[in-house]
Amino acid sequence: MEIAIKNSPEKLFIATEKQTGKAFAKRFLTSLITLFLLVSLIFVFVRLSPGDPTKKYVSAQLSPELSQKISEKFMLDKPVIEQYFAFLLNSVKGDLGVSYNFRQPVMKVVWEYFSFTLVFSTLSIFLQIIFSFSLAIFVARRKNTFLNKAVSDFSLFIYSIPSFVLGVFLIYLFSVVLNLFPISGLKSLDYDSFSFWGKILDQAWHLALPLITLSAAGTAMFYKYIKEGMDDVLHQSYILNLRSSGVKEKVILKKHVIPNAISPLISVAGIELGVLLGGALITEVIFSLPGMGRLTVNSILTRDYPLIIGCVLTAGIVMIIANYLADIIKIKFDKRLLKGLLN
Repeated sequence: MEIAIKNSPEKLFIATEKQTGKAFAKRFLTSLITLFLLVSLIFVFVRLSPGDPTKKYVSAQLSPELSQKISEKFMLDKPVIEQYFAFLLNSVKGDLGVSYNFRQPVMKVVWEYFSFTLVFSTLSIFLQIIFSFSLAIFVARRKNTFLNKAVSDFSLFIYSIPSFVLGVFLIYLFSVVLNLFPISGLKSLDYDSFSFWGKILDQAWHLALPLITLSAAGTAMFYKYIKEGMDDVLHQSYILNLRSSGVKEKVILKKHVIPNAISPLISVAGIELGVLLGGALITEVIFSLPGMGRLTVNSILTRDYPLIIGCVLTAGIVMIIANYLADIIKIKFDKRLLKGLLN
């Protein structure tokens, strides 16, 4: 009886779950170490780089002692190693310091900008997945046609265009020439006078070009992964058996091809979402949007050291979370991936 229990599938499944838990815990620890090293390197590099954030307080209108007082207040007059250990001690307490420019706690400033990037990136990733899936399924039903090759070539062309080039082109065409969309910003000057739905439409109008710019390359990339995954599945022997058994092509596509081809998409989507949440830098700068990407650039240009660390830390955390979610979703679709996770 004991042997039967030990060798039962249930016992084996429980053991696999325990091993998976250990594997996830190991990956989590590795991610924390990577995040720690990343933040530490950024901390040291930004302080060793040329420039002094207190120099903007030096002018004919300000007291010469003000720059020195600012430097002492933020410990910028101390050795880098002393600043680093003070930063580590405060970080453990959940305090990343005060932004030099905003005069507010770093995490408060980061959250104000990250909330926009969260909505903006989520909309973008949904658009990428919906359009790429729809396009891949549409083309899969028209194999060996001119449309198949044309869509593949066009997606490669879109993917190869740098986002800043696409953004500037869209602004020139639709804002300058056709005057259909605003050039920048998130809302109109008379935004407060609009009704609730009017405000929603106004923001959608302002976000149209930025969303196209941010989503174009990702849509082309997702389309490539989905199409290749579907092509691989369609050439499997069991698909040929299903067709010879008289199963409809629509049923094969829905129940067998798509579920088996979705795994590569989830992996890439996890990385893409992490990158977007970390800050859609170029798009936010081009269209003057109040997001993490623009905040990171501004903090670097103004040498706002605490804010730079806050932005990097936030980007690293969301990247880790996005990849973990992608792994969990992949395992839900295909239990065989547990073996790869344990290795």
